[in-house]
Amino acid sequence: MSELLGKKERLKRALKELHKGRNVEEVKKEIKDLLSSISPMEIPLIEQELMHEGISIEEIARMCDLHVELFREDVENKEEKLPEGHPLHTLYKENEEITKDAEKLALYAKALDMEKMKEIAKELRKIGFTHYDREETLIFPYLERRGITAVPSTLWRKHDEIRIKLRQLLQFIEKGLNDRAREKAMEVSQLLIDMVFRENNILYPALQTLLTEGEWAAIKQQESIFGFYKVKPEEWKSDAKPLHPYEIYKELTEEQLQQLPEEIKMMMKSAKADTSKIERKGDIKLDTGYMLPEEINEIFKNMPFGITFIDKNDRVRFFSRHRIFRRTASVLGRPVQLCHPPKSVHIVEKILKAFKDGSRNKADFWIKMGDKFVYILYIPVRDANGKYLGTLEIEQDITELRKLEGEKKILDWK
Repeated sequence: MSELLGKKERLKRALKELHKGRNVEEVKKEIKDLLSSISPMEIPLIEQELMHEGISIEEIARMCDLHVELFREDVENKEEKLPEGHPLHTLYKENEEITKDAEKLALYAKALDMEKMKEIAKELRKIGFTHYDREETLIFPYLERRGITAVPSTLWRKHDEIRIKLRQLLQFIEKGLNDRAREKAMEVSQLLIDMVFRENNILYPALQTLLTEGEWAAIKQQESIFGFYKVKPEEWKSDAKPLHPYEIYKELTEEQLQQLPEEIKMMMKSAKADTSKIERKGDIKLDTGYMLPEEINEIFKNMPFGITFIDKNDRVRFFSRHRIFRRTASVLGRPVQLCHPPKSVHIVEKILKAFKDGSRNKADFWIKMGDKFVYILYIPVRDANGKYLGTLEIEQDITELRKLEGEKKILDWK
């Protein structure tokens, strides 16, 4: 406790110096050893002591900035050879912002500033859709491929716990349950800081040891799909061929094992790398995967809606089995205009013309057929260069879909 109080006194003096207008860099230099020695567990205790001493929330928030400054220097030591824009560099940078916001959430919770808590909590929810989603979708598969499944599974559970508690926090704030909101905010803040610690000291060093430049190149290609938490990554390009998880077949070398953090090294004793191959004999390579002709045919047969494809010459090339409007093989090769009643042909022509000249990208309709409510959608099919290849007609009975209310999650399935 005496050591904690000593840290508090030094921080209090530093904050007063900042309040008087002293240069931030000078103050940072003087207390660098102090801030870098503060553990995530000590931060809330020190903040509480400072508040009891009358230091304002705004001033203590400046401590968060100082702490992150030193956090950044520590991270830079771990980054070493990571260039700006490298996906791992970006993850570290996001963790700076997460640390800062988590600390500020706790500060405003102690002051029962509900508006500030709500503002920060809304921002922090974005971590789940950006930072965590990228890790779960793009990075974890590379660890799993190497037989490291416990770490991704544990972290994913922790991610979901944080997502749930942030949602609960906002609900408490909305309902005016201030005491419960305060308690939940403190809990969330600590969980976020703990996750940053786990990532920076276990996950990221392991990734830096294990993943090749080609694997990082593949991650870079896809990371913008999820977005980022309060950072804008620089461009980073690699000459290495992008490698997806299913293209990795190597067992870990002894050298790699020795470089791993102890927590992961222990798990690797029973780990078995996944060396299965995704492409099989007879597979058709598609843009986003591989399938056998038999699988493709059965997938179209089992889709719970009907599909018809009309080629660029307006002739019917394909239709799926499951349908609302009846189709027979006699329709194949037939001009689509002849498949419609004469009174509606001019509309069909109008739709196709709009698709071909690029002025429209959708035409949809809905009709009642007895007890059914049917949705019909037409969309143009274009190649990578935008060249028109044909039109896809999709028909679906949405009678039951229109009745859906509330939520039914996968965990509700019985």
